[in-house]
Amino acid sequence: QLHLVESGGGLVQPGGSLRLSCAASGFSLDSYAIGWFRQAPGKERAGVSSISSYGGIKKVADSVKGRFTVSRDNAKNTVHLQMNSLKPEDTAVYFCAARRGYNWASLTPADFGSWGQGTQVIVSS
Repeated sequence: QLHLVESGGGLVQPGGSLRLSCAASGFSLDSYAIGWFRQAPGKERAGVSSISSYGGIKKVADSVKGRFTVSRDNAKNTVHLQMNSLKPEDTAVYFCAARRGYNWASLTPADFGSWGQGTQVIVSS
């Protein structure tokens, strides 16, 4: 059974950085595209960034372009989301999700079937 665990969230001041990690167990990540999503209170879950199984395709939401970078280390079965220049509007619970497939990435939550429990990110002074 696919099991994903996010980590790295926390409280950070505006302009700061965080690095989120998504660790997989029970399966090998190299057959799966991974998406990062976030959900703020009262808002729908939205795509942040996504990366194909071997990293050749990346998608980034316009709201975080130039500030967030997705990467993966299949040898360590882990995907990262480096978040720089954080803004208060980045405050949300961040989730990673997996979908089996190659040469594919998506920012649409409905495209993914396996989800982690999420990690809270709060950007506040």
